[in-house]
Amino acid sequence: MAKSDRIDKLNSKVKGKAFFHSAPHQTTEVSNADSFQFYSPHRNDILPLEGKAVPDRFADVRKSREPFQKSPRVIYIKERYLNMLKKDFIMRNPLGMMGYDSNENLKSGEFGAVLARAGVGKTAFLVQLSLNALLRGKNVLHISLEDPVNKVSLWYQEVFNLITEQYQVDKINQLWESLLPHRFIMTFRAEGFSVPKLKERLSDLMEQNIFSPQMIIVDGFPFDNSVHPSLSELKTLLYNYQMSAWFTIRTHRHEEHGPDGIPTQLAQLSDLFEIVIQLLPVGKEIHVKATKGAESFSEQIDLRLDPSTMLIKTS
Repeated sequence: MAKSDRIDKLNSKVKGKAFFHSAPHQTTEVSNADSFQFYSPHRNDILPLEGKAVPDRFADVRKSREPFQKSPRVIYIKERYLNMLKKDFIMRNPLGMMGYDSNENLKSGEFGAVLARAGVGKTAFLVQLSLNALLRGKNVLHISLEDPVNKVSLWYQEVFNLITEQYQVDKINQLWESLLPHRFIMTFRAEGFSVPKLKERLSDLMEQNIFSPQMIIVDGFPFDNSVHPSLSELKTLLYNYQMSAWFTIRTHRHEEHGPDGIPTQLAQLSDLFEIVIQLLPVGKEIHVKATKGAESFSEQIDLRLDPSTMLIKTS
């Protein structure tokens, strides 16, 4: 076949059709050249051939070029790992044996107390209670009437480091940083602490969306029979704010105890507390006993504080 005959035959096949390049070294065939439109990747409009108004056949193409919108259901690997790590900590935590494997250990307006002599481990115990709540995503307000903010913060850091060393966990810094937004430390002078002042500070924090606590820890509150009205007022305040509170109560070696195990000087306050836990030195051991509330763990589990680390452990 002569060359001119081959060209004529090729022209007859492509008559009424058009071709355009959609990618390097790739040609796409489009039927009906009269309605063909060209999409420019550098422009947002459609250029119809011969000035004819034609349907937008490349709407889907342009739509696919729009910025990718992240789905709210996407779970990032880092967040998923941290969540798994938190769950692992909660499962290993001996506090679960005390019934703290749920968020209902203290309800709104309820009080818990940790009783012990000076230096036995009240603050360390409450910090572990706080860390357990932080791991569950709860917001904790730690109020200290004895120590400055930097010392309280150091307590948290040291207890957290001891726990993570015990379990040999990696990604410690990321886990620690994920807990900090849920913790707020506030200090008062013991003589300057009052329920109206606390209410004022809480209102400031919450109204300005700075921090909204779910659990409060009060370390160093001076307990005697004269504080019953103040504690009753605080109990009502926390109930209205849907918060609960834990207190440290210092006991003394010479104090007598009633039949319920609570020191006689605190007997008139016992009605305000739903849970009372005592830290009792026995030889070189520190036993954790429930004097009121959470009796089930006290009967079945022997919990103790490690004297060297002040971490909660089983015997």
